[in-house]
Amino acid sequence: MKLLIADDELLTREGLSSSIDWKNLGIDQIFQADDGLRALHIAKLHEPDIILSDIRMPRMNGIELVERLTELLPDTSIIFMSGYSDKEYLKAAIKLKAIDYVEKPLNPEEVRATVVEAINRRQQVLRSRQNEDLLSMETESNLALLLTKPYRDNSPQIEALAKELSFCLSPESGFVTYIVKLRTEEPISVLIKGIRENLKSFLKNFHINAVYIRMHAVYHVFHLIGEGGAPSGAVLSSIDLFFKEQFLPFGFFTMSRGDTVSGITRVYQSYTSAVVAIQNSFFFPSGTLLTPDDARGGFTFAPEGTAGVENDTESFADALEAKDSDRCMAFLDSLHQKYNKNYGMLPNQIKDAYYRLFNVLNDCRQKWKLSADFAGTDSSESIIEYLENCFTYEELHDTLAERTRRMFQRLDASVPEDNVIFLIKDYIAKHYGSDLLSIKEISDYVHLSASYVCTYFKTQTGQTLNQYLTEYRMEKAMHLLEDARNQIADISAKVGYSNGNYFSKSFKKFAGLTPSKYREKMLG
Repeated sequence: MKLLIADDELLTREGLSSSIDWKNLGIDQIFQADDGLRALHIAKLHEPDIILSDIRMPRMNGIELVERLTELLPDTSIIFMSGYSDKEYLKAAIKLKAIDYVEKPLNPEEVRATVVEAINRRQQVLRSRQNEDLLSMETESNLALLLTKPYRDNSPQIEALAKELSFCLSPESGFVTYIVKLRTEEPISVLIKGIRENLKSFLKNFHINAVYIRMHAVYHVFHLIGEGGAPSGAVLSSIDLFFKEQFLPFGFFTMSRGDTVSGITRVYQSYTSAVVAIQNSFFFPSGTLLTPDDARGGFTFAPEGTAGVENDTESFADALEAKDSDRCMAFLDSLHQKYNKNYGMLPNQIKDAYYRLFNVLNDCRQKWKLSADFAGTDSSESIIEYLENCFTYEELHDTLAERTRRMFQRLDASVPEDNVIFLIKDYIAKHYGSDLLSIKEISDYVHLSASYVCTYFKTQTGQTLNQYLTEYRMEKAMHLLEDARNQIADISAKVGYSNGNYFSKSFKKFAGLTPSKYREKMLG
């Protein structure tokens, strides 16, 4: 909690600040003001839970201070410090419901006891307010859920919930639904709560209310209710920008806005049109806002079916077999033009096509004896996992194009590698994330004894197999640390370390810095 001490006498302020163990009472911050006007400024800035104020002060007395703060901080507890001659002031204070006071000269124990009472009252108010907020949020969520269904099926419940929330609905009331799709399924209730509060404050300027529901883990649905009518195009543009700014810290997100409609019976139309728009979001970059008008006026791709996918796979395979990098990149460019920002295909159709292309690329890599260079697309299982987590088509296509470019670069620079060494390195590239990976497992894979594998690897490469494995893992860890979204504990497990402390020690030995210090250095 925060406490403001307002008194024009320095000795009184300092004496109160030092004579009571405020921390023990749960008060962590103490502010001081030497007159009423300064106290008003500090109260507006820091919103103290308790104000301990002298009644008589220069520029603005305590009564005037409380009158000014009644609307701004209605739940703040006020304690007046008054002398015997301040009885008329105290009568005014009682009318303001600020009835706590301590007499001067001050007794620290009396001040302490009065503050404890004020703290208890403040906590009761906060608990009550929190319960009211939770109940209101639950009611809003129930209403938001019902608005994702046809009105005729739930009209009595919708009307009752709207009335409970004091929403003034009329046939002229305007509605529009926004849907935000996030990459993460993590619990983000605290962050969403903050966005909801910011949204309400923002929409108040336009006389618009909002109700919210989270659906299928990654979809966040906001129904906006304009009691004075449908929001104008300029207002919608402002709301669009607001949503983008609020969700920008989440990283990958896309959003849609449904049709603007009038009358609560048509909210379902706005919601369904937003759903149709968000279904196309995979084909657009992160941060894109889609509307039904975009879909209606956009390019519609006529699917070629299985034959089209097979033709693409064969074209890519032929270009790779010919080791023609220009032809490969030209094919990928045409593929991007074909699928990007289209409204006629489903994400799973595209992912299936790209699954085949990743497999073709991986087959050629193995044929050319190039060890795996990237985690996530070096086996059928890892390709499937990557595709499932892919948020946008742009991300998917860029990954395939980058893998192809890098493979040709490594092909140009490669020196034919011993077949056994290639198999060992390739196996490590695919299994380095397992903490159970061992020399015996590797030697079994190449059908040689463990001792022979160790000796042979050292002779051919100049380093031991364990050194190579450790360096490989550390380089992967360094790459993962450069992305702030990856938690250090998760990185440890991803590169084959079940013990986080051992990982940190190994990383520091390799890089000269702890994982956290390395991240700070790389991210600035």
